[in-house]
Amino acid sequence: MSNGKCRQGFAEEVKTLAPGLALISVLGGLAFWLHSLPEIGVLSALILSIVLGMIVRNTVGLQQKYQAGVTFGLKRILRIAVAILGLQLSFLQVKQVGGVGFLVVSLTLLATFLFTTWLGKAMGIDRKLAQLIAAGTSICGASAIIGVNVVTDGSDEQVAYGVGIVTIFGTASMFAYPMLAHPLHLAPSAFGLWAGSSIHEVAQVVAAAFQDGKISGQIGTISKLSRVMLLAPVVLILGVIDARKPGSEKFDLHSVTIPWFVLGFVALVAINSFVTIPAGWKANIALLDQLLLAVSMAAMGLETHFKKLKTMGIKPLLLGGAAWIFITSFSLIMICLLYPH
Repeated sequence: MSNGKCRQGFAEEVKTLAPGLALISVLGGLAFWLHSLPEIGVLSALILSIVLGMIVRNTVGLQQKYQAGVTFGLKRILRIAVAILGLQLSFLQVKQVGGVGFLVVSLTLLATFLFTTWLGKAMGIDRKLAQLIAAGTSICGASAIIGVNVVTDGSDEQVAYGVGIVTIFGTASMFAYPMLAHPLHLAPSAFGLWAGSSIHEVAQVVAAAFQDGKISGQIGTISKLSRVMLLAPVVLILGVIDARKPGSEKFDLHSVTIPWFVLGFVALVAINSFVTIPAGWKANIALLDQLLLAVSMAAMGLETHFKKLKTMGIKPLLLGGAAWIFITSFSLIMICLLYPH
């Protein structure tokens, strides 16, 4: 009886997810086809996927029946795809980022978070919303906003607004960075580090960094995931600060964990470092991973609401823009000063 209920529950879940999964799969496939065209092929399939999703969401809209599958694509498929990227890397390649690269990532994160919270206070923006924007900009976009909100305890509207801000500005970086690589005379490794240390979302980093080539994409992914792993200590520190305030509830340290896809990414890097995987298998896995990333990019585009930025006034939007400019320029300056390229 229990097995029957499980099968019935699974069938219902598949039925719920199917429309949204079909939609993002079609958009991802269309992006791959557009990428094959000479006129459009200069843009990666990942960028084309998110553009198609944004066009659909902000023109015809998204019916409720598609929402579950789109959310699944953005939350699950994306993380699986990022974890699988680990099979394209080894510890030898990780050394290419090195201690200096990690220093750039850490300094950029710290400086951006402090700058954004300070400016938010100076502008009279609610502390909770300013912290959410600071976390989303300096660490890892929507995931950081959700993670930091464990201790910030902002409203649903503040969380939604913060996510909207980091999605818009992160998407702007995703388009702008590849066009700036050559004018700035950045080597692939330096460009990857710049993307990984300053673009908001993991998916946006992947899309922008791989636009400049494989080495840039790998360095960008590694440096970005090192930022993601810093989410846990940031939340811990904010929790300790919050717990010291009068009337605050006790903060549970066990509630903070490193995202599973980061652990999966590291595990697959280890496997690829010590286990010989046939070249044909790796090529097929890489293609599958690009397809999964394109599908998740379409989901991200479908979740991008331009109108959300109007709901809380102009000041938080200006704060997000200032934080975006700061992290973009600060990380680039640190790379030029410290990183060998």
